[in-house]
Amino acid sequence: MKVVIDASNVAHYSKNNSLQPHMSNLLAAVKALEESGDEFVIIADASLRHKIDDKETFEKLLESDNVEEVPPGNDADHFILDIATKENAKILSNDKFRDYADEFRHIKSMVIPFTIENGRLTLGKSSSIKKDKNILQHISDEIIKQLTFKRWEVYTGKEGIEISPLNIAKQAIIRIDNEDDFGSKLENIFAKIPLFNKIVDMVDDVEVAAPYVIFVLVHPRDYKMVVKNAGSISVTIADRLHLEKKPLILVRNDLFTKPKTFELNIMLADEVTENAPYNVVIRVSSHDEVFIKKNSRNIASTIAARIGSFKFPFVSVKPDMMLTRPGEFEVELEKGGSFDD
Repeated sequence: MKVVIDASNVAHYSKNNSLQPHMSNLLAAVKALEESGDEFVIIADASLRHKIDDKETFEKLLESDNVEEVPPGNDADHFILDIATKENAKILSNDKFRDYADEFRHIKSMVIPFTIENGRLTLGKSSSIKKDKNILQHISDEIIKQLTFKRWEVYTGKEGIEISPLNIAKQAIIRIDNEDDFGSKLENIFAKIPLFNKIVDMVDDVEVAAPYVIFVLVHPRDYKMVVKNAGSISVTIADRLHLEKKPLILVRNDLFTKPKTFELNIMLADEVTENAPYNVVIRVSSHDEVFIKKNSRNIASTIAARIGSFKFPFVSVKPDMMLTRPGEFEVELEKGGSFDD
């Protein structure tokens, strides 16, 4: 761990309200960090050398390579925060740095508090950074928003239906044939019948339809179960709707779908695009980079299923120093290029 020692704040630490800064406090800080094996640099403001109780020892300390004195007229607190941010370091200080909260948004997570007792400095714990638990959904929402702005038709259903092979087949049949209140009639019929092999001759006078592609949107936990039953679902739909060709069932992991539920994006085969229309660049803070990279394929799957694309868009995740807070991200759509399989 890299640590920036706020020399003035550490030196001024006192339990007896002493106003004079103490050299012994700085030595205690150095000893504590050396014992913990942490890299550190000491940043002192220009006035400290004139106030500290042991000026001779402090002058010798300033000659060390890992000690830097802030030039007169410069803001030492800003200097400390800036170095810590650039070096991704912690700050040893009991200062709250409240005047800089707007510029440096993660001060609470940067600062390590401390106590000194009998000449020994004890490190505290910095506040944990609050993560955005729904960042994947928020990223996907932003991509969909931009696609919609570009006039791309996107399936937006997110409520979810209780998942089972029977429910998937039933909902597909209802949505494909929605003429003459056919859907509500099937709802009543299917509610009474629990098994596929008992659904016989219950769809009458259905016109022969063009082949369909049915994107089944599921939570990753349910993916294997639906894939296993995809063939039976397809046969059932084709048989009950008297389709000349079986619909193609494409099971896709979807970041909006909760476990044990599903959504359907049903399209005519000639409406499905061979490739996704855009590749996706996601710029994120360093806090979220690894997590989003790990889930980039699920983002691609979600977008492909909701726009109706056989192939996934290529999703690249890039860390961006301008994005400092957890949950911060930017999305850019790039037309053309390579695509994920």
